[in-house]
Amino acid sequence: MVAPATADTERPGSLGVDRLPRAFSSYRLAALIGRPLVAVSLAALASACATAQDRAAPATASATASAPLPREAFDYKGWDAYLGGVDSAQFSALTQINKDNVKQLQVAWEYPTGQGQPTAFNPIVVHGIMYVTSGDGKIVALDPATGRELWKSETTGRISGRGVNYWQSADGADRRLVFLNDGLVRAIDARTGKYIPNFSIDLREALPEGHAPTARPLMTNNPGRIFEDTYIVSLPAGAYDYASAPADIQAYDIRTGALKWVFNVVPRVGEFGSDTWPEKDREKFGGVHNWSEFTIDPELGIAYIPTGTARYDFYGGNRPGDNLFANSIVALDARTGKRVWHFQTIHHDLWDMDLPNAPKLMTITKDGKKIPVVIVAAKHGFVFVFDRRTGEPVWPIEERPVPASDVPGERASPTQPFPTWPLPFARQSFTEADINPLLPEADQAALREKLRGSRNEGLFTPPSVRGSVHMPGHNGGVNFGNSAVDPLNQRFFVVSREIPVIIKLNEIPEARLATARAAMPNGSAETYPYTSPVDFMLQPNGMVAIKPPFSFLTAYDMNTGNILYRIANGESLATQAQGLTDIGSQAPRGGPVATASGLLFVGTAGDRTFRARDAATGTVLWEHKFDAATEGVPAIYEVNGRQYITLPVGGDGLFAQRGNPAPGPSRYVTFALPAR
Repeated sequence: MVAPATADTERPGSLGVDRLPRAFSSYRLAALIGRPLVAVSLAALASACATAQDRAAPATASATASAPLPREAFDYKGWDAYLGGVDSAQFSALTQINKDNVKQLQVAWEYPTGQGQPTAFNPIVVHGIMYVTSGDGKIVALDPATGRELWKSETTGRISGRGVNYWQSADGADRRLVFLNDGLVRAIDARTGKYIPNFSIDLREALPEGHAPTARPLMTNNPGRIFEDTYIVSLPAGAYDYASAPADIQAYDIRTGALKWVFNVVPRVGEFGSDTWPEKDREKFGGVHNWSEFTIDPELGIAYIPTGTARYDFYGGNRPGDNLFANSIVALDARTGKRVWHFQTIHHDLWDMDLPNAPKLMTITKDGKKIPVVIVAAKHGFVFVFDRRTGEPVWPIEERPVPASDVPGERASPTQPFPTWPLPFARQSFTEADINPLLPEADQAALREKLRGSRNEGLFTPPSVRGSVHMPGHNGGVNFGNSAVDPLNQRFFVVSREIPVIIKLNEIPEARLATARAAMPNGSAETYPYTSPVDFMLQPNGMVAIKPPFSFLTAYDMNTGNILYRIANGESLATQAQGLTDIGSQAPRGGPVATASGLLFVGTAGDRTFRARDAATGTVLWEHKFDAATEGVPAIYEVNGRQYITLPVGGDGLFAQRGNPAPGPSRYVTFALPAR
C-alpha cells in the first residue's frame, strides 16, 4: 500500500526534511532525478512495485489510532458559503421538503440576471440576505424569500464566477463579501455593496521571481475560502500553456490584505519536493493550480487543496520527474500554510487529469472503528479515501505499471497509483466495442478508423505523435461541484460525464516558435517543442463518440466502499425526441445537493431538467423542465420556517447537441412548497 507523505517539522515550502516523500520509493528515484529509464519487463516492474509498497509502510498508523476524532463543526442548516460551507459538503439538514411532499414543489420566485455569461454561481444566504451575481458582473443582494433586489454592487469588471465569501468581525460591525474582481482580491460591504476602502490585492504581485509579469489580470473562478480571519486562494496560473506561472497557495489577512503565508506548489530549489523537478530552469515550470475549489475542516484547521497538472498539460519532456505538488491532495495547516500531508494521485501528468472537485469530509465506520475521512473524486474516475488527520489511505492504493511514452524527450512515469477500493465511477477505456450505436454507420466507421490509427493501451496511454486515446478524457469524469455527501448516512454521490478524446502531439514549426518565444518569455525552444490539438470526437449531430449513458450518477456507501447504484444522469433533448431514455445528459456540470430528508437534487443541462431523487435508490421523485440549461450547484436554506431551493439557469451547457431550441433568459429560479 502506498502511504502518504507527511510533514514533521519543515516550514511550508522549506527544506526541513532531507528525504524523499514517503509515497515514493527507491524504484521511483530514476524518474525523480531525471535519469534515463531503462526498459524493464512487466514482471520486473510488478516486482519493483511490490518492493516499493513494502518499503512505504504506513508512516502514521500510530497517529491514526491515537488522534482524537474531530468534533462535527456544522449543523448544515444554512448555506453561508460556496457549496454550503467551507467543508464543501453540498448537504442540507433541512427536512421540510421530503420524499412525501417533494412532488408539490413549485416556483416561488425568479430573478433575471440580464445579458452576459450564463451563470454557474452558487448563491449564499447570510443574515437573511442572498448574494448572487448578475450577467453584467455585479454582486446582487436579494430577499431570499421573494427574490426582491435589495442592492447591486458598484463593482466593475469580471467577478469570480462560482461563488463569493462572507466574513464578519466578532462584534458583527464589519461584514464583508470577499472575491476576485479582475485579478484583484476585493471586498465590499455586505450591507451596501460598496467597496471596502484600501482593500485591494493584485495577484500579479505574487508571481515568483523570474516570471515575466502578465499584462492581463490573473483570474480564476475559484472563489477561495475564508478560515477565521484569513482568506486563502490559489494564485491563478494565468495561461493554459508553457507561459503559465506556478499557482502558489496564498493566505491574506481578511482585514488588511497583508500576506500571511505562501505554499509553493512548485517547490523552489532546495525545498521539500524539489527533487521531483529538474534543477535547471526552475522558473519556467508553471501550473499546478487549484483552479476549481477546495475544502477546510475548521475543527482540525486543515485546508484540503486538490491541485492541477503541471504545464504544458500534454508534454513533460522539459520537466522529468513526478512534479510535486501537481495532481495532489495537499493538506495544509490553514493558520500557517505548513504541509501536514499530501498524496499525489498522478505522477508526471500528461493528460490534464487535475483534481477539480472539492474534497468531501465525513466520519465512517470501518472494521468497527470510526475514521474521519477526506474523499477525493478524480477526473480519471477513481475515488481516493484517506484518514483526513494523517493522509493514511483507508483502502490500499497500489503503484501499477503503465505504458511508456514513445515521444522523443518524454519520460512518462513507469507506474501510477490505483485505488483498490472503491471501484471507479467512470469508464476508463474506449474501444471499437464502445462506439455510440446511435450514430450513422458512416460516422461509426470513421471512428473505427481513428481508433485503429491511434495508441490505445488503456487508462494511462501517454500522448503521442500518432494520437493516443484517453478515457474518460480531461473534460470527462468529475469536475467542479460534481459531488456531495450525506454525512448522516455516510453516502457519497458523484456526477460524472463520459467524453473520450484523442490527444495528438504536433511539433511546433520554427516560424511559430519565434512568435511563441515573444509571447512566452519564460520559455525556450526546448521548453515547448509540441502543441497538442485535442480531438473530442464530437459527431456531426453533436453527440459524443461513446455509447450511452453519456453521464452517470453514482452513489457509494462509504462505510463499506460499495456502490449503491450507478445510473444514467438525466437525458438529452435530441434523444428524448426519438423516444430514447436512460441515455444520460451529455456533459452535465450541474452539482448535486443531498438532504437529511433522504433527497438528492441535481440538474442536467442536456435535457434542461432539475430533479429530486430518492438518495437511497436514485429513483426520480420529482422533476421540473426549464427552457435553458442549469450547470451550477443549488443552495438550500430556510426563511421564517419555509424551506427554499435556489439554482442558476441559463445557456445551453457544455457540448450542447445541435438542434436544441434557443435557450431562454438566464436567471435564478427558486422552489418551495406551497405557502401555508
